[in-house]
Amino acid sequence: MTARISITVEVNGERVDAQVLPRLNLADFLREHLQLTGTHVGCEHGVCGACTVRVDGDIVRSCLMLAVQTHNASVQTIEGLSDSGEIADLQTAFRDRNALQCGFCTPGMLMAAQDLLKQQPEPDREQIRQHLSGNYCRCTGYQAIVDAIETTARVRMGGRP
Repeated sequence: MTARISITVEVNGERVDAQVLPRLNLADFLREHLQLTGTHVGCEHGVCGACTVRVDGDIVRSCLMLAVQTHNASVQTIEGLSDSGEIADLQTAFRDRNALQCGFCTPGMLMAAQDLLKQQPEPDREQIRQHLSGNYCRCTGYQAIVDAIETTARVRMGGRP
């Protein structure tokens, strides 16, 4: 039997002490151990973006990261960004622009969109598409998603929706 490893991690601002198996990925830790099911598991190969979270301020694919790698780190999930109000305007724009569809990709899209807008407050449509290129959506065709992010950027810069 494989020994468990003790980790301490801050998840959405709260300290979590846990005993985890060495090969448990971060996505499964968040979903199964902490019941933070907004982090979706799609491809399990890091290419779809559905499992995107922030670790120490950088977005990562949680299906490719082991939970033990987050020891002494800060992890933010879609629940944390939503509960804090950090992405309220993005969520509203996604709803208003019909960028949600089935919703499976939405948490990862919102995480990636917020990451882009923090790095580059006024991205053009091509920069938005480029930043989202690692996030798959099978429903919207991306047009509405790009519209929502572009609208949010414009409003954040003091413009009109």
